[in-house]
Amino acid sequence: MEILGDVGFILALFLPALGSALGTWIAGMGGIGAWKKCFLNNKAAPFIIIAFVGAPLSQTIYGMILMNAIQTAPDTVSSITKFSAGLMGGLAMGVSSWLQGKAGALASDALAETGKGFANYIMVLGVIETVALFVMVFLMTVLR
Repeated sequence: MEILGDVGFILALFLPALGSALGTWIAGMGGIGAWKKCFLNNKAAPFIIIAFVGAPLSQTIYGMILMNAIQTAPDTVSSITKFSAGLMGGLAMGVSSWLQGKAGALASDALAETGKGFANYIMVLGVIETVALFVMVFLMTVLR
């Protein structure tokens, strides 16, 4: 049964990293499309779009923090709890990252078309990010 705890701490990093990869891929495609739209219309291509592309990366850091919490959890925390925290926490953070990338792609398109609204768009990405932060913090309290 102890192996479950080890699998859990690996999943806590792997799943958010997978979500970050998917999120940056989707946001990156949106960013490239937005820049292309600007170039075709002889408009300045806003470099700040890279913030939308990179936003999903932070969930990998949260996954690493959760992984460390699982790995250093006291012996009183069961292996099934460690496994569940890694699986469910990693999955929630990974999905948050993936969906943040989708929103980032749309934000890139909107900013390129209008040249306005950066603060609004980054706030939306921040709300999506908050899901991953809540999951990490709440699960860390379970692992005490």
